[in-house]
Amino acid sequence: MIQRFEKLVTGITRIYKSIQKIKKNQMNILGLKGTHVMCLHFLSRYPEGLTAARLSQLCNEDKAGISRILADLEQKRLIRYRDQESKKKYRAKAMLTETGKNEALKIKKLILRAVKAGGKGLAEKELEIFYRALFTIAENLEQVSLQIKNENI
Repeated sequence: MIQRFEKLVTGITRIYKSIQKIKKNQMNILGLKGTHVMCLHFLSRYPEGLTAARLSQLCNEDKAGISRILADLEQKRLIRYRDQESKKKYRAKAMLTETGKNEALKIKKLILRAVKAGGKGLAEKELEIFYRALFTIAENLEQVSLQIKNENI
C-alpha cells in the first residue's frame, strides 16, 4: 500500500512539474504566464463569456487568483467584459478579444501536442481507463481531505 502511495505521489508530481515547465516555457514565448493558460482555454470554449466565479470553478483556482489573471488578460487586451459599464467585474462575463482568440488557438495547439505526447504508447482504451481512474482517485482524496479537515487532527 505504501508503494502505491509513493508511485501515486511521485507520478503525479512529475506530471505536474512537466506541465508547469511546458506552460512556463511556451507562455514566455507568447509573452504570457502559465497561469493564463486555463483561463484562455476555457474562455475559448465558451465564446459567450464566463464570469470570474465560473472560471474559478472550471480552472480549480481561487477567485482572487482568477481576478488577477483576468486583470492581466484585460491589460494585455486579450479579454473584454460584455458589460463594460459594470463596476462589478466579478459578475460580468469576460470574453476573448480577437487577439485573445488568436492566442487561445496557439495555446490549444500546445495543449493538443502535450496531450498527444503524454499518451504516446498507450491505446485509446488504456487512456480512457487511466482518466477514469485518475478522476476517481481525485474525488476519493477530496473526500478524505474534507473528512480530515473536519476532524481537526
